[in-house]
Amino acid sequence: MDIFAGSLPFKLKETELQAMFEVFGEVTSAKIILDKITRQNKGFGFVEMPNKVEAENAIKNLHESEVMGRKIIVNESLPLEQRVKERPFKAGNFKRNPENKW
Repeated sequence: MDIFAGSLPFKLKETELQAMFEVFGEVTSAKIILDKITRQNKGFGFVEMPNKVEAENAIKNLHESEVMGRKIIVNESLPLEQRVKERPFKAGNFKRNPENKW
């Protein structure tokens, strides 16, 4: 199961993220997303756990837990297609209003 972890502390390392989830079971991978230019941690990442029961237990126990003084968000990662459908204001979704020249 793919898991989203958000609101992560900027000093958190991938090994620490993986260790947080390994308490609940096997972790296939743990990746923190970095800014392409600055290489700064962007505050979110993804964890893969092969066992769905262990993954759901990790989500339940880690969601809104405190890590380095920050309350983190942990939930199941949605496929890209589903995330795009759920975003009501995606880029290019607006039509220009001729009366209001914004």
